[in-house]
Amino acid sequence: MDNRIIARILAEIGEYLEMAGENFKPRAYEKAAGSVANLDEEAGSIYRRGGIKALEEIPGVGESIAEKIEELIKTGKLKYYEKLKKAAPVNLTELSRIEGLGPKKIKKLYEELGVKSVSDLERAAKSGRIRTVPGFGEKSEEDILKGIEFLKKSKGRFILGFIMPEVRKIEEELKKLSLASRLEVAGSVRRMKETIGDIDILASVKGGKDFDRRAKKMMSAFTSMDEVEHIYAEGPTRASVRLNFGLDADLRVIPESSYGAALLYFTGSKDHNIALRNIAIKKGWKLNEYGLFKGQKIIAGKTEEDIYSALGLQFIPPEMRENTGEIELAAEEEIPKLVGYDDLRGDLQIQTDWTDGSSGIADYAEEAMGKGLEYIAITDHTKHLAMTGGLDEKRLANQGKEIDKINSRIRKAGKRFRVLKGTEVDILKDGSLDLKDEALVKLDIVGAAIHSYFNLSEDEQTRRLIRAMENKNVHIIFHPTGRIINRREPIKLNIDEVVRMAKKTGTVLEVDAYPDRLDLKDEFLRKCVEAGVKISINSDSHEVSQLKYLYLGIGQARRGWAKKSDVINAWPLDKTLSFLKR
Repeated sequence: MDNRIIARILAEIGEYLEMAGENFKPRAYEKAAGSVANLDEEAGSIYRRGGIKALEEIPGVGESIAEKIEELIKTGKLKYYEKLKKAAPVNLTELSRIEGLGPKKIKKLYEELGVKSVSDLERAAKSGRIRTVPGFGEKSEEDILKGIEFLKKSKGRFILGFIMPEVRKIEEELKKLSLASRLEVAGSVRRMKETIGDIDILASVKGGKDFDRRAKKMMSAFTSMDEVEHIYAEGPTRASVRLNFGLDADLRVIPESSYGAALLYFTGSKDHNIALRNIAIKKGWKLNEYGLFKGQKIIAGKTEEDIYSALGLQFIPPEMRENTGEIELAAEEEIPKLVGYDDLRGDLQIQTDWTDGSSGIADYAEEAMGKGLEYIAITDHTKHLAMTGGLDEKRLANQGKEIDKINSRIRKAGKRFRVLKGTEVDILKDGSLDLKDEALVKLDIVGAAIHSYFNLSEDEQTRRLIRAMENKNVHIIFHPTGRIINRREPIKLNIDEVVRMAKKTGTVLEVDAYPDRLDLKDEFLRKCVEAGVKISINSDSHEVSQLKYLYLGIGQARRGWAKKSDVINAWPLDKTLSFLKR
């Protein structure tokens, strides 16, 4: 049983317990689920190496939860979970994806209307029965129907960051065969799209008499992987399968002479490829997945670089290939040098166990140093978010004292690293903040974020965000549009006005790297880059293992054409702090 399934079961246990009215256990299971989901190693491997004691070393996993993980690993089932499901037979996985439906509301709808699934929920909403349930109303009913439509639109799309470990695992297993000279995952994965619908894997194998034998071995190894649930087709150079985590995957084996053309074609996007083919046609040539041809003669095909060069274009990074102006830039040799995946020096949004995180400040410092970062900012939630245990002015000051002690220990150890004092202050309905300016002015980093009133009009939301940016103590707007991919729509904003005011006030706009955020989206980031508005790329970590998500934010920034000079936490700390408005 892999980590993804264990994490889902633990999370659902927390939701069932919340439905039952438990106060503290739900949060414990939620934290444990997050920790297991973010492990770099399978829980089963950890257990085999060190038993139940090793499981207890996972952040947020105590003796009781470790015993349940052990039972899942050993038997594939969990009696406690089955008992909870029997008591409330609802499809929590489905229903909890509807924005605004938490466990208690799901329980209410089950008890009052017998709602067990999204289809039950839709029928109840369309018949006007939800508005009759105490605690709901006509507006709730409308919001539920909107949530169902949003869920339908996102059906079949998987969030890249959550599915990437499985994708990379399959990629590495195929590389270990040592049959391919090159092997890459193409498609939306390579372009770092927020969500993906399937996986395209390309492998090049040397030609000659061994080609057929090597290709056949690769096909056989691919279709016999543990992750393969169903084989749609298996031929000499292509296999199509269904994976056990819900995705379809294709493996194509390509001769080395055509590998670049195939990689270009299967990376996409479709619009980018059409534009390239049109350039080839104007030259009297033909471009397809086999190469660039002049009549029957192949002009280029072995590498993508060769094809772009033959077409008179500068090489275009995969993240930019959406036909949104990148081809015109390439024709003028003006493709920017995008921020690199190793360029970040710091992380400016981190939640700890002072509020709703599960790791301590010192643990974060240690993990960040191990990843080569030079600084982090601790930005726990504030008092208006009571559900997270948000900090008031007094607790924030006490946290600052702990940070001072940790920084002192780091200096005495001779390490060049700094923990910054910060906060994720809540933006209230009118754009004011839930902490006093006297407390904010003492911090190194103040990020402000919207966590409520998501349904205000565009004008109201825009004015609300601008008022927060006009506060001289606010440095960054965290996850500016508030979206949660596949679950919650972004708030309505006049993004041009937000970017204009960010430039005017010197406010930084964030790329939240957490997999289901990736907020700002790429098209808004291009507006920032064009206007000269600086951005930050932050993990929004709630435990140390989530620092690894920074690469997703970098990918998103690259999709927005951001350079290192556009990203304030790709700079040395002194430069970053001197840039931030005071």
